[in-house]
Amino acid sequence: MNWVAWRMLNGDLAKYLGAVFGVAFGVLLVTQQASIFVGIMSRTANPLRDVREASIWVADPHLQNADEIEPMADNAVYRVRGVEGVDWAVRLYKGLARARRPDGMFRQVILIGLDDQSLVGAPRTILLGDLADLRRPDAVFLDKAGHQSLWPGEPLAVGREIEMNDRRAVVVGICETSAPFQSFPVVIATYSQATQLVARERKQLSFVVGAPVAGLTPPEACARIAAETGLDAMTYDQFMWRTIDYYLVNTGIPVNFGITIALGFVVGAAIAGQTFYLFTLENLRHFGALKAMGVNNRRLVGMVLLQAAVIGAVGYSLGCGMSVAFFEVTDRLLPDLRGIHLPWEIALAAAALVVVIIGLASAASLRRVLVLEPAVVFR
Repeated sequence: MNWVAWRMLNGDLAKYLGAVFGVAFGVLLVTQQASIFVGIMSRTANPLRDVREASIWVADPHLQNADEIEPMADNAVYRVRGVEGVDWAVRLYKGLARARRPDGMFRQVILIGLDDQSLVGAPRTILLGDLADLRRPDAVFLDKAGHQSLWPGEPLAVGREIEMNDRRAVVVGICETSAPFQSFPVVIATYSQATQLVARERKQLSFVVGAPVAGLTPPEACARIAAETGLDAMTYDQFMWRTIDYYLVNTGIPVNFGITIALGFVVGAAIAGQTFYLFTLENLRHFGALKAMGVNNRRLVGMVLLQAAVIGAVGYSLGCGMSVAFFEVTDRLLPDLRGIHLPWEIALAAAALVVVIIGLASAASLRRVLVLEPAVVFR
């Protein structure tokens, strides 16, 4: 009977491909949009993710996310170091600045200032230059995507000059960084250099990052720091989720992507359901003939579910394949979408949605088969 069901499914190639296309289109839309949404949300915390050495983040108590920063006084780092249980703590600057080429072309950039001695948070992947060069006067590192943005179409090179806050900065290295939420170029300098490349304020310290001593967990160390200094101390995970939650609650990103994902599900279910139902209607005479030959309803239900399962499996595979291919192409051609991929959790959720789509598509078809009279074959 399974072979008969397969032959019936391939008997009308147009409707078979139409049902497969409906499922594939729904899966493509759902997985693509969900992956972009997850990628964008994770980008809000990417500047934190690049500081791999730190498990403790200390900031002003009024901080809401990793992008809106209330500066602290520089002596905050000494207050944190003085808390029992803190192994080490260093300064970290993060802010927005304007980088201008000698010909006047400029871009808004994300400026990261690393501790002068330890260089905690330095890029792990350096394409050109040496990390030690970052301690040279007026030296900065620039991320690869930022170099392509400031000098489009030109090969990666060190030695180029930019102007920031009326001060000269020399690009001594090109590196890879996690893609930021704003898609701005990332400029990395030492803390002392970074504070000279932005407008001077009375307070300029963005974060104090550190780690606890052995035997003390980061949450315990954060609780001690908050109690003794009055500053806001968080673990990496706590800071990451605070930032992500802020964008989830205060922006329209979740609603916009949610609508698109819901439309993908509805469109996929509608196309697959209608096409599969029409396919079943056109094959009622074949099901009637099988009933007349003594095939019971249970076997017929199995045939219909097998046909639906084949459509769902092929459509799901094509949809996920197209989604993966899309991200592979955009990762190479569109720097603003780099780093976004199809997570396995979304692929698994899409598989569950396909089961729902196929269930809805086969429900109406099963009813027609179950109430079918064998005499239909003689009409």
